[in-house]
Amino acid sequence: MAIDTQSYRRKLRSRQAKVNLVPLIDVIFTILIFLMVTSSFQTAADPGSSGKPEVSQSSGSSEYYLIPVAGLEKVTVNGVDMSRDIRNSAIAVHTRVIDEGEIIIKPKDGAIIITAPPGMSPDKAVNIPQT
Repeated sequence: MAIDTQSYRRKLRSRQAKVNLVPLIDVIFTILIFLMVTSSFQTAADPGSSGKPEVSQSSGSSEYYLIPVAGLEKVTVNGVDMSRDIRNSAIAVHTRVIDEGEIIIKPKDGAIIITAPPGMSPDKAVNIPQT
């Protein structure tokens, strides 16, 4: 009596594993519904509030704020190179620049590009950080 192993091997190879995704989707939706029902959401007291601090909410009386960037090598203000004011990979930026100007930080290049508000000189826009 011979056992036909070849046909058994062909039968095993022809069978493909079938994965039924319906139960997985059911479980995911059940967990999602559970989390939505048990979560509590709170509305802001002021509907117009975005969570950002207003200029009047800033604390401290500092005229300059420190902006550290790892590997900072170049700072330009209105196209003028102010890299001489960099100390320990940081630069001090005037509060008016933060409020009214534009600061672009490029960490990969180790550079900060600053557009100062109208009427502000590059020397006043940035300063040497105080330690």
